[in-house]
Amino acid sequence: MKSYKHMIKLFHISFFYGLMFANLPLVFAQQGMDQINVNGQFVMAARAGRVDRASAFLAEGAKVNSRDRNGDSPLNMAAAKGNAALVDVLLESNADVNLANIAGVTPLMGAVFSGNAEIVRKLLAAGAKIDPVDRVKKNAATYAAGKGCGECLLALIEAGTGVNTPLENDLTLLMWAAAYGHESTVRLLLNRGADRNLSDSRGKSAADMAREGGFEKVSILLKQP
Repeated sequence: MKSYKHMIKLFHISFFYGLMFANLPLVFAQQGMDQINVNGQFVMAARAGRVDRASAFLAEGAKVNSRDRNGDSPLNMAAAKGNAALVDVLLESNADVNLANIAGVTPLMGAVFSGNAEIVRKLLAAGAKIDPVDRVKKNAATYAAGKGCGECLLALIEAGTGVNTPLENDLTLLMWAAAYGHESTVRLLLNRGADRNLSDSRGKSAADMAREGGFEKVSILLKQP
């Protein structure tokens, strides 16, 4: 009789544990879905520029380097939109400052393209690399020169960007600034030692590009000794 009761007890115990372990995959699957949902909502909050919501999702366990279908991380989104407050929150959560999207665009490039020198400096201070190029072979300095963001370009030069380092097709930063008629950026580069006599792979100088773009004042500036 004692043996029978013992067997019944063992049966109930094994049945209980059997149910518990049988449900473990479902439990872990649910936890995985919850994590995916939190990460997805976190990315959406970042895209909308909602600092409060993004912070809340981070507190709930969202992964700071979550990405959307384009490979953009919340830091990439915040930098590209000039959202300094969100950038601060993400950097404090150890976001990867060099995580590029599928087009190769890094947060630093995004910040430069948005013309936000404050964010550029924050990213550089956090370890952003100045050398990466995107899918169209442009780096952060290229965008700074082309956009005419002198403060961005100055920060990049101070971080180690070479003023006369040739880019794709032997284009220089001076050529990019001149081609888009950014006189103040051209002056900044000249003051920093940019060589106005260099030519690209077609044999054109910065002055040629300024003239072709209809920026006669910039062309004249570049022809001065």
